[in-house]
Amino acid sequence: MLVRKPPDRIVARERRAWSDETAAWQQRRAVEKGYRIRWGYVAIAYVVEALVICTSLAGAWFFAQTYADPHDQSFWFMLLAPVVYAAIELCRVPLGILIRVQRDWLIKGLAVIGIVMAAGVTTKSVSQLGEMMFHPRLAEASKALSVLKEAQADRASLDTRISQADARVAQYTAESQALEKRSSEASSQLAGLPGQRCERLQGTNSRGRRYSYMRCVTDPRTATIAGSLKSAGDERAVLARNLAEARAARAALDRGASDRRVTEAEVAYRDAVRRSQLHSFTAMVYGVDPIDVTDQQVHAFLRIFVFAPALCAAFASTLLALCAVQVRRTYQDEDDLGVALNQEGVPLLLTQIAESAGQLDDAQRAVREAIAAGVAIPLDQRRPHGTPQGSPRPVPAGMTTASRGRDRELPRPRHP
Repeated sequence: MLVRKPPDRIVARERRAWSDETAAWQQRRAVEKGYRIRWGYVAIAYVVEALVICTSLAGAWFFAQTYADPHDQSFWFMLLAPVVYAAIELCRVPLGILIRVQRDWLIKGLAVIGIVMAAGVTTKSVSQLGEMMFHPRLAEASKALSVLKEAQADRASLDTRISQADARVAQYTAESQALEKRSSEASSQLAGLPGQRCERLQGTNSRGRRYSYMRCVTDPRTATIAGSLKSAGDERAVLARNLAEARAARAALDRGASDRRVTEAEVAYRDAVRRSQLHSFTAMVYGVDPIDVTDQQVHAFLRIFVFAPALCAAFASTLLALCAVQVRRTYQDEDDLGVALNQEGVPLLLTQIAESAGQLDDAQRAVREAIAAGVAIPLDQRRPHGTPQGSPRPVPAGMTTASRGRDRELPRPRHP
């Protein structure tokens, strides 16, 4: 069983002293360098950069795996540029720190240019990830819309064919009715013609023989009308066959199946749009139904919804790195502490300096009077440099001969 011991006070004191000494050393070094870096914020910035790099490489891997064969060289070709982009990502945090700690404005300008370029690369990578986030739903909605448009096109084509079949049936029906009318008129005309006229002819031929026969005469219009009736009958047979075929073709064109297909496609498209977050946001912005948003509106909102977060992600870690550096003035600057003297306080400061100088003069005068009166003994009794050993010490100002004799009688302090 472990027994808890009280902490060693000497060890704790040494630890506190070591911590205080380390903090003082860090403070002195920060003052000498002119800046101090909050490494905790820098670590957070690097963690953000690491997340951006890892997600960008993972997105590039999935993108290449989707559009290229993993066993082909094109798969690895698609991963070369993302690796370079990931390497560029590592430059943004050091460049942000360099802007704060560098005193040369040319170097600061170059660092700003480098940050903008690296942020452009980050925007490209993060925007690609954002597009990949919305791509499955957009692809599903686009596929459903294509099926719907195809069904609507088929229905429009079916409507065209139905109208053509109806026109053909109406044409054959009209021709059949006209043919029936013409046949009826020909039959009426044929019935109204007079019948054959027959008469007996008698006579003697050239041989002297007598002949006798019956001759029937038909109206010449009868043959024409009969021929017209015969051709009308032939045309009626052809028209009857064509009309039957047209009616059969029209009966085969069923619009109900096409309407059901369009309805199913519309339902599928509505479901795909309902599952698409981008369509919902676009409809909310434009104030329309999600099913009524156009592709132009969706892609216009996609540019805002993808590029704006990409820009924020590109500059977030850089701004954190900029704020992680605390700049301060050094002893080499003109004003170490950054104190600004107010013009209104100059007279007061001069008055205080004059009072301090007067008090110092009064103190020195009192000391001289005390030494002259023999009340006080001067602290500096050393011989001036170069004075011979047997020569008397110089008498301080205001000190009399009597007081000097008393000074010999008193013991002199030893100087190290």
